[in-house]
Parts: sequence; C-alpha cells; structure tokens
Amino acid sequence: MKLINPNPFTTRPEIVGTFGVVASTHWIATAVGMGILEKGGNAFDAAVATAFTLQVVEPHLCGPGGDVPLILNSVKRGKTEVICGQGTMPAGATIAHYKSLGLDLIPGTGMLPACVPGTFDAYMLLLRDYGTMRLADVLSPAIGYFLNGHPLVERASATIATVADNFREHWPTSAAVFLPHDEVPKPASLFCNTAAGNAYARILKEAEAGGGGREAEIERARRTWSQGFVAEAIDRFCRTQDVMDVSGRRNRGVMTGDDLARWQATVEAPLTYDYGRYTVCKAGPWTQGPVVLQQLALLEGFDLDGMDPTSADFIHLQVECLKLAYADREAFYGDPAFVEVPMPTLLSDAYNADRRRLVDRAKASLELRPGKVEGYGGVVKLRRAEGSRTAVAASGAGEPTVGRMGQTSGDTVHFDIVDRDGNMISSTPSGGWLQGSPVIPELGFPLGTRGQMFWLEEGLPGSLAPGKRPRTTLTPTLCHRDGEPYMVWGSPGGDQQDQWVTQHFLRHVHCGMNLQEAIDAPAWHSEHFPSSFWPRTARPGVLVLEGRVPQATVDELKRRGHEVEINDQWSEGRLTAASREDPWRKAAANPRGMQGYAAGR
Repeated sequence: MKLINPNPFTTRPEIVGTFGVVASTHWIATAVGMGILEKGGNAFDAAVATAFTLQVVEPHLCGPGGDVPLILNSVKRGKTEVICGQGTMPAGATIAHYKSLGLDLIPGTGMLPACVPGTFDAYMLLLRDYGTMRLADVLSPAIGYFLNGHPLVERASATIATVADNFREHWPTSAAVFLPHDEVPKPASLFCNTAAGNAYARILKEAEAGGGGREAEIERARRTWSQGFVAEAIDRFCRTQDVMDVSGRRNRGVMTGDDLARWQATVEAPLTYDYGRYTVCKAGPWTQGPVVLQQLALLEGFDLDGMDPTSADFIHLQVECLKLAYADREAFYGDPAFVEVPMPTLLSDAYNADRRRLVDRAKASLELRPGKVEGYGGVVKLRRAEGSRTAVAASGAGEPTVGRMGQTSGDTVHFDIVDRDGNMISSTPSGGWLQGSPVIPELGFPLGTRGQMFWLEEGLPGSLAPGKRPRTTLTPTLCHRDGEPYMVWGSPGGDQQDQWVTQHFLRHVHCGMNLQEAIDAPAWHSEHFPSSFWPRTARPGVLVLEGRVPQATVDELKRRGHEVEINDQWSEGRLTAASREDPWRKAAANPRGMQGYAAGR
C-alpha cells in the first residue's frame, strides 16, 4: 500500500505557514500570542502578551515576581540582541548577613533568595523599543484571565497540593489565593487570582492616566512598578514579615523599595559561536547559556553527521562534552559586572582542542574537571547528593523540574515566535512561582527565589554580593544559518535546559530531523555536576534516559561506565522551536507531560 504521507511519524505536525508562528508551553498563551499577530502586532508585541498570559495560566512555573532573559532578532535593527530581565540581589544581601543567620547555603524558599523582580521591566523595554502596540493591547488578555478565570492545569493543582499544608500553617497569604474555600483547586476547575488581576489593572490605569503616546504610557507603567504601589507593597512585606523557609526557620527578607527603584532591564550583545553553517547566539555568562557554545566547540572536533541520534556513540560524546562545559560553568561563570569571565579563551580553538583530549570515547568520566585559565575562576566544593530530591521538590525549593523517575513537580515556561516580517524572539520566563515564597497580599503574587544560586563562600565567580546577578539557568537560544536569522528554540528545566537545547540542535543539524522530529526524539540528561539550586548537590556519572532509548544503547552506555537511570518514556524536556525559511514560518512544540503548543498560519 502506498502511503499518502511518507514522512516519519511525529506526535503532532510541524506547523508551516507564511504569516507567523507562536509556540509556547500553554495553549491559551499560544492563542493569545497568535491573536496579537492577527491584530497586526509584531513578534515582540505577541511576546509580551504571551509572557503575561503565561504568568496567569502557569502560576506554578512563573509569575510577575520572577525573572527573564530574552533573545531576539529585529529586522528593522538588523541584529541579534539580548534583553536582561534578571534582577540583582538587594543591597542588604551580603554574605556576612546570611552567615549571621546561621546559614551555609541560601535557602531555596522564602524571602532571603529574592532578587529584584525583573520580568515586568524587561517586557516594558521590549514593548517600548521593539513593539508597536499600546500597553492595554498586550496586558488586557492576562488581566481578563486573572479576573474571569481559566481552567487550572493538572500540574498546577498537584503543585498546590504539595505545599497546601505549608500555606495553611506558615504562608496564609498564599493560602488566601491558591486555596479557595481552604481547598486545593481541582484540575480543570475555573481558577481566578483577582488580587493579581487588580494589581495589573491598576498599573494599566495609572499608565494611561497621564495621556501622551504609547512610550509615555510604558514609562509610567515602569515607574508604577519600580517606584509606585508595587515597590511599596514589596518593601512593606519584606520589612514586616518573618517567613518560614526551607532552612526550617523564619527569616525576614532584605529587599527594599530602593532596590527596585535602582534597577532597570538592559540590552546587550549575545555571545556567539560558529558551528558549520550556523552561528549560535546565547546570553552572556550571567546565564548558563554559554555551556551550549562550549559544548559545540568541543563537539566540532567529532564527525556527527549521519549518526543515529539514539545510539550510544551519539549520546556518549554529547554527555562527555557537556560534563566539561558544565564544569567550566561552575569554575568561571558569573555576573560580568563583578567577575571577569574568560569567554574568548573558553570558546577558542586551542582551549577546546586541549579539553577535547579529555573525552574518552569508550569510558565515562566520573570526575568534575574544569579547565585552567591563569588568573580566572574558582574552585567549587562538590556536594554529593544523598537519596532522592523528592522531599526538596515537595517543599518548593529549587527551580522545579522534571523528576528523575517520572515525577513532575513543576518547571518553568518558554515561548518562541516568528512573525511574517521575519522578526523572531525566544524567551524563558521563570521564578516567582507559587511554591517558592509567600504571596504579597496587595499584589497577589510572590517574589522569586533565584538568589539561592549564589554561594556563601568568598572568592568564587558565583559568590553572593549586593547588586549582583545570580548565574541563572534561564537560557533561550537563537541561531543564524548562512548568515541569515534562522531559528529560535529553548526549554524549561533548570540545569537540563542547555542539555536539551543542544540535543535538539544536533538532531536537526546532523540527523536531518525537522523541528518536531527533533523535539519528539528520545532524550536524556546528566546530573554529573553541581545543581544550580538548593541544596547545590551533584550526582557524579548519573545519566537519566527516557524509556524509549533502545535497550542496546542503554546496555552499551552502562558498559562505558555511565550510572544509567531510566525515566518514563516521555519525560525529558519541554522544548518549543520556531524557524524562518522564507517564505515559510515553522514551529513545533513538546508532546511531553505538560504539553507545549504551537500555532501559525
């Protein structure tokens, strides 16, 4: 029998059109973004509306009090740029203060790990300088879903259930929002957050009250956030509330209104690496993003063309190279405003030729082996994990992510958009999730907990300091092909993000997979290096494979010395992707667990 469609099976079709595409981790957010394009907005307008909607419909994954990096290519500007929406640590966040509280790590929950919330200002900068629409156009959908409700996704309900007792006993302001009638809201029930909706509605009202054009409105909204009632509510809550956190003690935050007033989102050039026809672009080493570039610099020395993406050789080479890249992340990466990071050396041919010699094609390394660059970096003491992280995840500590054995305690969110003019943007908003810290009652949302990524030891690139950005795991990606902007993609997942991002790219480039095939393919992740999140432990040699990886590959990887664990069949990553191949716009989204969605025409 002749097949009508001879293409390989995918869980959903790759979206193809000429008008524009939106891919995100929630169907409502995708629909909102696509609606903005249909109304004449560009990719950047759609991005802001999509991002605000994700705060509503995935409150266990991101929130207004969180942080965000964005990477984009504007046709009008003719270049790729990064917007940093990663807030800094407050002026009162010193190592001495935290150690005076008896801490040797920054808690993963509560008020002490709070950075200045960076998402709102980053979106306002994006809308003002790259978008075309007014604030009401992009904010109204989120306000409507906050006030009128949305069907609560199953994972949000399950996440609330894991922290319900903590809410009732210690965080009553969170219980007031997320435990209506003192009950865990059921999956698919109509869920509202009127406090957050009213806060955003007030920002919009104050922004519109002064008249003038769209830029004037946006600037008033920024001031309302950083110097108006939002900053006042955050300041008051941090000054007056002693909050139970994962340390088992009540601690008061150090954030002040002055910290918010002093911070604004910034625009910077990306780091890049040329890999064959492609130039891959990432944010700088205040994110973990450069580990993608370092992996590619190492892998460039191996012939991957035509390899079976589920073979032991293909997986083993990637794992051994990522171990070296992530070891360098620990040794060298930090906020470039505080730490000189030797990225030119780390991406150089000579450095990577030397590092590549450490890759044994027949044997897995069980060591953490950062490189040596004279005068740079520091030595992180390895903290080995003991037992399961289930208890940690249940407490709300760390960036929630896909569990090793199939449990899903949460994650963050992601979206990719390309419009008909060829503008493109990729973003991974996160933080401010409901299980991280208590809701500020006047605002309806909590602050983020990204500061837990700092060390309380002096002298490290990641050592805590006031005004310093934590080395975030959030890491959207953009690449050019043959000199033209080509693709945006990314995934939630903490430390795993830049493992899944690299896997997707290599499957697409070397194995000829389209965007959806590359997302659907069996995936994996390593836990070899220190976690970025409390309690900052590592599991040397551990390699977690999806259950769909062939048994012959599993056996061979074990023979090579990997500590293999088998996860569920569809458990690794929440990738979305979008590309521009004139005249086409293409998009694809994750079929796993908390489904991603793509739309276009």
